[in-house]
Amino acid sequence: MKAVQVIEYHTPVHVTEVPEPVVAHPLDVVVRIAGAGICRTDLHILEGQLADAFHPVLPYTLGHENAGYVAEVGSAVSWLAPGDPVIVHPAVTCGFCTACRSGDDMHCPTWRFPGVDGWGGGYAEYMLTSARSLVKLPAGADPAAMAPHADAGLTAIHAVKRLAPHLRPGSTVAMIGFGGLGHLAIQLLRLYTTARVVVVDNSAERLKWAETFGPDAVFESVADMVARTGGVDAVLDLVGEHDVPREALAALRKGGVYSIVGYGGGTHIDFLDMINRELTVLGNQIGTHTELTELMNLAARDRIRLEVRRFPLEEVAHALDEVAAGRVLGRAVLVP
Repeated sequence: MKAVQVIEYHTPVHVTEVPEPVVAHPLDVVVRIAGAGICRTDLHILEGQLADAFHPVLPYTLGHENAGYVAEVGSAVSWLAPGDPVIVHPAVTCGFCTACRSGDDMHCPTWRFPGVDGWGGGYAEYMLTSARSLVKLPAGADPAAMAPHADAGLTAIHAVKRLAPHLRPGSTVAMIGFGGLGHLAIQLLRLYTTARVVVVDNSAERLKWAETFGPDAVFESVADMVARTGGVDAVLDLVGEHDVPREALAALRKGGVYSIVGYGGGTHIDFLDMINRELTVLGNQIGTHTELTELMNLAARDRIRLEVRRFPLEEVAHALDEVAAGRVLGRAVLVP
């Protein structure tokens, strides 16, 4: 089958031929990929930034935002059948540990991360996963249009639901960075909170796009936002690098919350300042299987809109370049 693999770091990807995955375990499922979302994490993988965190053995197939149709199921899978449309939770988990029993799938100590840790992902015609990782979509659904929800949407709903208990009536949340994840997060903030939402982005094009989602205000910089608002009660940081972490912490009012989604950078934390302002820092990973199911219900009822731009699998190099250059406002999706 055709697949896009990481052959070595700092090297352009290309489409190659690899064997099709096969069912080997009773809970295995092979999914025929209809769409695989491109995440900036994939760019970081190609730069070798995640090698020390996950230690993948090269080569392997990229892609952790996947949706498609069930192609083959293991002997213990009775609730799915070939042809069923599904979205793939990015974690493959054991199902028996305390984290899994509690519904916190992403905290499973033996979890695997297809498309990231060396397990073959969905930049391909087929991928192997576990039945535990699948959420069945309504009949007639277009899985390719849903694929980015497997990470972008899932991370957004997880971060918003963790932030919501910290927000009071009248709270203001500053969302820093408005792109594929941000356009979902602002919709979810409207659904789950009563907070005022302001958007900060240094791109005039992205701010114009952001305004179509009804923010309370938009700003070209954190400094401008602070000057006009006097600070905010929470920051949802979708950038996480350069000067943004430092500026985000400084922008918080007393009792504020810094919610981190973007990564790649960092900042010095002054403990006395944290105590005096009684700040809270939340780190956010991908969400749970339950949150992915919840998100799919919202999408099915048109409560949340995901904007995608599709690329043929063979044009993966061009698609990655478009994402890297910031020319994709929503999410890019590869279609085999």
